[in-house]
Amino acid sequence: MKDKFYQYILNLQNQITTKLEEVDGVAKFREDLWERPDTSSGLSTGGGGGRTRVIENGNVFEKGGVNISAVHGKLPEAMQKMFNVGEADFFACGLSLVIHPKSPMVPTVHANWRYFEMYDNSSPSGKLVGAWFGGGQDLTPYYLFEEDAKHFHQTCKTACDKHNLEFYPKYKKQCDNYFWNAHRNEARGIGGLFFDYCKDTSDSELTKQTEKKMSMEDWFNFVTEVGNSFLEAYVPIVEKRKNLEYTSAQRTWQEIRRGRYVEFNLVHDKGTLFGLKTNGRIESILMSLPPQVQWVYDHHPEIGSEEEKLIKVLESPVDWV
Repeated sequence: MKDKFYQYILNLQNQITTKLEEVDGVAKFREDLWERPDTSSGLSTGGGGGRTRVIENGNVFEKGGVNISAVHGKLPEAMQKMFNVGEADFFACGLSLVIHPKSPMVPTVHANWRYFEMYDNSSPSGKLVGAWFGGGQDLTPYYLFEEDAKHFHQTCKTACDKHNLEFYPKYKKQCDNYFWNAHRNEARGIGGLFFDYCKDTSDSELTKQTEKKMSMEDWFNFVTEVGNSFLEAYVPIVEKRKNLEYTSAQRTWQEIRRGRYVEFNLVHDKGTLFGLKTNGRIESILMSLPPQVQWVYDHHPEIGSEEEKLIKVLESPVDWV
């Protein structure tokens, strides 16, 4: 399964970067192939590597990254506590992307699809003791166009419904809960899908009557369905909004909202934490940060403005579909 999924994300990265270059029309992705160091403070931590692709200063995209990685080694102590396990080895692979458009009329987008395995390193064979999928995709607009929100969520729902009618409401709610900037008491964006620990339940006695039993092959088919829907969810929005005019004041608002995006990624995001705690490549981990950001003291949008409209939506999740 890990080889099968890794091949999938290799191909998906090519599809996404090719399409985004076409949409931008000017900028091209720069590619870095990197290897994960196999030592840290004299201790063996494993290895692996990845393929980072970054686009900058384009006609449409100010900065964006579409990264794949496959890493393995001993599970760090901080991760052992997170997973509530003892010493173990791990393998993790995934595709992670963040795209920051130049225009404040075009939303930022984030997506991630990943696969994880854990092994008992006390046994000679390194027995597989756990495997799961995770991922999702979510949208962060600076100005709210309700038809765009509905399109993004409808695309997510359509992908989910092909596998289980319960998935969209469940994973939308998990997305709303996860991408919540608790210290600001507001959402990072308008959500989408977030799922994690998607494990084999095909032989489970614990699976509820209302839940469909899912094998790892079933989960693979679901996660790749969502991955394949990404361009359909995002690109039509970009094409519709990329040529709209905007003012310097609207650009300032975009940079203030980007600050909230940075706060979430550095304070709350588990993926950032995992990368930092497993001796990951720092340039790839922090590629999600936008190039131009502002933090304005005690900033509040004008009452009745389009900016305030966005803030009010971010205070409580909306059912877009």
